[in-house]
Amino acid sequence: MDALDKAGRTGQILDEQPVYQGPIFDLVKQTIKTPDGLTVDRDLIKHGDAVTILAITDDDQVVVNTEYRVGLNAETISLPAGLINAGEAPLAAATRELQEETGYIAHDSQVMTAITSSEGFTSETVNLILTHIDPTEHGERHFDADEFVNNQLVPLRQVIDLLRAGKIRSAQAVCALTWYLNFLREA
Repeated sequence: MDALDKAGRTGQILDEQPVYQGPIFDLVKQTIKTPDGLTVDRDLIKHGDAVTILAITDDDQVVVNTEYRVGLNAETISLPAGLINAGEAPLAAATRELQEETGYIAHDSQVMTAITSSEGFTSETVNLILTHIDPTEHGERHFDADEFVNNQLVPLRQVIDLLRAGKIRSAQAVCALTWYLNFLREA
C-alpha cells in the first residue's frame, strides 16, 4: 500500500477521559489504537469548526480586521472569522460572522477549501470562504460581549505586502489569501 493510500484510515478510541470543559473547547485524554496497530495516549483539544472569510470588493479592496488575541496578548491583523454554530453550514456561518464583525453583506460566497492547523492535538477544521461585498451595503455590527473587532477595507496589493512582511500571521488568513491568489485569482 502506497503511503498516500493510507490517508483517511481511522484509529479506534479505546478510552476517553475528560480533563477540562470550557466555553470554546474541551480537553480530553484518549487511548487510541492507531491504524498501524500502535496503542498510544494522546491529549486532544475538541474544538468546534470555524470559518475564515476573504471578503473582497469589485475593485480589489479586502476586509481586514485587527482584534486582540490572547494567544499573543496583542492585537493582530487577520481576516474576519468565527465559530460555526451547531447545525449551521459553513457558508451560513460566514455570512453571519461577516455581518456581525464588519456589518458587510456577503454575496456569491463559496468554500475555497477546509484546513486543519494542528491535527496532532486539536480537532478544529476551518473552512476558508471567499465572498464578495459591496462597500455601500453596510449594516450594524453585533459583537459578542467579550469581543471588539476593528476593520477596514485595504487594497489587495497592500494586503499582499502585509502578508509578505509577516504582519499577517494567522494561519487561516495566510491560507485563505494564498489559496485565493494561487488557485482562484484570474491572471
